[in-house]
Parts: sequence; structure tokens; C-alpha cells
Amino acid sequence: MRIVAADWLPYALPLKRPWLTSRGEITERRGRLLRLRTSDGRCGWGDSAPLPEFGISASAADAFAEETAHLDLVARHAGQPLHQWLCGDAPVASLAVNDNLGALSDNTPVLLAMAAAQGYAVVKLKVGVKPVAEEIARLHQLAAVSPPDIAWRLDANGAWPLADAQAFVSGCADLPIEGLEEPLADPGRAALGRLQSMAPWPIALDESIQLIDDDFFRHPFVRRLVVKPARHGGLLGSVELALRARSAGIETIVTSALESACGLAACAQLAAAVAPESVHGLSTAVWFAADSGTPYPVCKGRMQLPASPGLGFTPYAAGAFAPPGN
Repeated sequence: MRIVAADWLPYALPLKRPWLTSRGEITERRGRLLRLRTSDGRCGWGDSAPLPEFGISASAADAFAEETAHLDLVARHAGQPLHQWLCGDAPVASLAVNDNLGALSDNTPVLLAMAAAQGYAVVKLKVGVKPVAEEIARLHQLAAVSPPDIAWRLDANGAWPLADAQAFVSGCADLPIEGLEEPLADPGRAALGRLQSMAPWPIALDESIQLIDDDFFRHPFVRRLVVKPARHGGLLGSVELALRARSAGIETIVTSALESACGLAACAQLAAAVAPESVHGLSTAVWFAADSGTPYPVCKGRMQLPASPGLGFTPYAAGAFAPPGN
């Protein structure tokens, strides 16, 4: 297998509605696809979509795209789906994913009911936007009318001082919460460990990658790790990270950094390789008004993975990116 050409294909993809981050709102996703072509006519694809809010620099996103495109070619050559090539297990047909409903303040019982009707068991809500007492009260109001088979995955994006985070955990301990990501504005091992000891559900590290070291795996202070592969050195580095987490009894969740369909496919292949039984944060294609290619379909709360070799990504024509159709 000999690579004979490499092309970078830029994109600017509008979103259907603003995506809330710790630095504000995103209304358009910019990046570029990498296409590697071999002498035997195969193409490998990668997605470079920097997002500083998620700790993904331009150089890290480029490295992720380059590794993904190479691994796509290797897995195609081996005749295996990329996740099977990564882990050596049997192919995975589908993954459970959460619905992403945006900010807590924008959500209603109708939206929760719609998510349940679509087969989602977990919905993700952004918290830490309004005062803590107001958000606790809002969650209790939603709990009174929420479908019984829906759990909430909450993301505070580092919004709170420790006292506010403790008040939130105490005030929400009996609610149908599935996990809480990045509660602290100044995260530290002792403070996060204190919160985890209070919470009946997992506290998760996401952006606080500075806390992930050898001591983290020897003495875990939270129960969940959120992996965005572009931030962790690519797919191979993320596999190593997830395996170390598993050996330490820490659950791994793979989430999208709002990549286009190409990067989202790579995230899904990683999730299938390292944690096929978990509920992942990958149902983000529906936010795009246009996309770089055909996203993996989501049906009844599960993302369907292609059985084709490699990444299984089908691009639209460069410069003419089309709506994802879901």
C-alpha cells in the first residue's frame, strides 16, 4: 500500500441552532478533511476540526486527521471495520448514544418526551448557566414530569466553585441523573474526590486533562472519564487511555467535539473498540444544517455502525457539502 496523493479539503458547516460552550455559542463548524489516496485506488479520510473550548488545538486536530486517515487505509487493506482492527474483537453493529438537548434552561417536558419516544435512555443537558438554586429547582420540576425511562447526563463545563458544586450535588442526589461532567471551575483531586464521595452517580473528567496522570489511574478520585480522541493524541492514544481507565475501574465515555461526519465516524469507531457497552455522546450530526458526508444513522437511541472495512465514511463532493438528512 503506497500513498500517492494527499489533499486537504476545507469546510464551513452551519449549525441548525447555536451550540453552547464554556466560551459562548458556536453557530458554524470550520475544519478540513484530509484525503489520502493510494496507488491501488483506495482513499483514507480524516477530520481536522480545532476547538480550543474542548482543548483541541489546530496542530492536535491535524494530527488526529492524519492518524485517522492512515488507520482508515490500514483497516481497509485488512478488510476490517476500523474498530475491529483496533481491538481485535468481533464487529460491533451499534452503540447506545445520548440525545444532546442543549442548555437546561431551554428544555421542556415535551423535549424529554420526544427523546424518550425516539428511544434514547440518556439525554445530555448543559448546567452551570443559571444560578445553582434556580437550576436545582428546574431539575426538580422536570423530574416530576420526565418519562420514567430517561436519565440525565449533566455537563457543567467547569462552572462552579466547590461550595456551589456541593450544593448542586446535595440538592439533586435523588433525581434521575446518570452522571455529572466537569463541575468545578478550579478542579483539583481532593475537591473532585469529595464531590464523588457525595454523589450517587459518576463525576466525570472531560476538559481537565491535566489531572490525568499515573497517579489518577492508581488512585481514581472520579468514576468516569470522557475521551475526545483529537484531544488525547488520536485514536491509538485514546485506546491506551481507555484501557488504563478500564483496569482502574473507571468508565470511559467517548464524545464528539462537534466534528463533521468524518470525525464523528472516527469517534464512533473508537467507542466501539474500547467501550461498546457504554452510552456515548455521539448523537451530534442532527445539529448540522450541512455536513462533510453521510453520518452514521441513529435509530431508537443507537448509532448504527457500517460493516464495511475501515472508517466507513462516505464524503459529499468537496465544496458542495449537503444536509445530513436526519
